[in-house]
Amino acid sequence: MVQRQLPRPSEIFELMQFKKPELNAKKRRLDAALTIADLRTIAKRRTPKAAFDYTDGAAEAELSLTRARQAFADIEFHPDILKPAANVDTSTEILGGSSAMPFGIAPTGFTRLMQTEGEIAGASAAAAAGIPFSLSTLGTSSIEDVKHANPRGRNWFQLYVMRDRSISYGLVERAAKAGYDTLLFTVDTPIAGARLRDKRNGFSIPPQLSASTIANAIPRPWWWYDFLTTPKLEFASLKTTGGTVGDLVDAAMDPTISFEDLEIIREMWPGKLVVKGVQNLPQAVDLIDRGVDGIVLSNHGGRQLDRAPIAFHLLPQVVREVGKDATVMIDTGIMNGADIVASVALGAKFTLIGRAYLYGLMAGGREGVDRAIAILRSEIERTMTLLGVSSLDELEPRHITQLQRLTPIARD
Repeated sequence: MVQRQLPRPSEIFELMQFKKPELNAKKRRLDAALTIADLRTIAKRRTPKAAFDYTDGAAEAELSLTRARQAFADIEFHPDILKPAANVDTSTEILGGSSAMPFGIAPTGFTRLMQTEGEIAGASAAAAAGIPFSLSTLGTSSIEDVKHANPRGRNWFQLYVMRDRSISYGLVERAAKAGYDTLLFTVDTPIAGARLRDKRNGFSIPPQLSASTIANAIPRPWWWYDFLTTPKLEFASLKTTGGTVGDLVDAAMDPTISFEDLEIIREMWPGKLVVKGVQNLPQAVDLIDRGVDGIVLSNHGGRQLDRAPIAFHLLPQVVREVGKDATVMIDTGIMNGADIVASVALGAKFTLIGRAYLYGLMAGGREGVDRAIAILRSEIERTMTLLGVSSLDELEPRHITQLQRLTPIARD
């Protein structure tokens, strides 16, 4: 028989402690976000559909993005047991400098459209976290303003080679003068991909009002207040080049980009040169032979060629061929710190996050970006501890199995 007794009030209060209410609504909703997916849910609730879909969507049927995320889900970890990893070190050396974690913020265009703090929120959050921040050619904060927001941190510049080459050359010179240490030469955008969500939403830059956009904005007055009471949305680094926003987008995509352009930029740029958008092994080898400092395996977040190769699947073979000679990085589909750990285990020196950062931005501005970084940091640390590794250098391919879902059909 169980012995029963009347509860003592002192024992009840010892076991039950009331949580202090959080009066700050932004902090309350961000603290409730435990994953990047949670931040996405908040972002979708707080952002007009056209702006959210621009961030969230990809090209055509969005197969490239779906497959990239599925590839990270289709892994199996192999932990070491009875191997203490009480003090995990997530720091790494990348492209001649340090980073507190094995990821940085990827370049994103039109960022102030998602939330008015835009790239400044990303750069300042990156500075606080000790990780690199990448600014896009199509960014809505200038090269100089981002440097001001991250004066002592790592700033990288992503370059589109524009039809008017002098514009691109001018941006390279400005980034070098501002002290950016790495240039991301982007090669997967000869033309814009077919982003069907944007077409269906009647999306434009700057946003144009219609009956549907007004109806969608009614429950989101805070976004419109921020949008209408802050400086004009424009491509900050390009505003002196003339032309409409549409003209500049068209000019940024150039199908004539070639290896000759790469050589010219290599001669101009004093820092590290990384080619972003590599999607096959032979060209990875060729680029390293041509003397670039690194490559980013990427299909542009699934926003260009749908059904493009999955960067995470390419990673092991590219690392085997060129990993000793150059820095191999990866992006597309990363939504969890475990994705980052898996990438490092398979040989990536670094990773870049795009949508994961933007979901945080839309969910809560600078504080939302801080929350996204904190979520990824805790997931990285927890995954490493559970694997029994204390540093990134201890991660090896034996810790990961890539499970097979998409299998190429053998050719006759």
